[in-house]
Amino acid sequence: MNLQKYALVVCILLGGCSPQLDDLKAYTAQVKASAVVHIEPYPEFKSHPSFSYDAHSLRSPFVRPKDKTAPTLKVPQGSCLQPDFSRSKQALEAYGLDALSFSGQFSANGVDWALIQSNDGVLHKAQRGSRIGLFYGTLKHINKTTLIIEQLLPDGAGCWQKKEATLTLASMAGEQ
Repeated sequence: MNLQKYALVVCILLGGCSPQLDDLKAYTAQVKASAVVHIEPYPEFKSHPSFSYDAHSLRSPFVRPKDKTAPTLKVPQGSCLQPDFSRSKQALEAYGLDALSFSGQFSANGVDWALIQSNDGVLHKAQRGSRIGLFYGTLKHINKTTLIIEQLLPDGAGCWQKKEATLTLASMAGEQ
């Protein structure tokens, strides 16, 4: 009998713990009933007239056009300035001057060295006579604040012209 009493008490207690959701269900139904749904209509799409592609006799737009003009070769003149195309390139010739910054200068055993940082973060060292830049540049002068580089620029007629460029110390750039 004691077991039946305990079972009855447990059922009563559990029955009292059941959730009363009637008020929540009523509130949800009220919100759904009072909500106004506004759906915009789909826009009207205009139909365009169909186009029939009839250019089978013309060149495909995915094929390069054939050049019908004879190529004009500029023959380099033998008496004008030319870079040495046969020599091997140095590491700093892989960068344009705009991708390099002069970071510092030091001397060792009577030789002046320049520290040059490329835009990929690599720090290079160069001395007078080192090759630098994309246009066959040669490092001509090193001092504490500037580097002077002599480049060879094409003139369009098959010859090359010398032009000097200057790199200033990165901390001095923009200062007057």
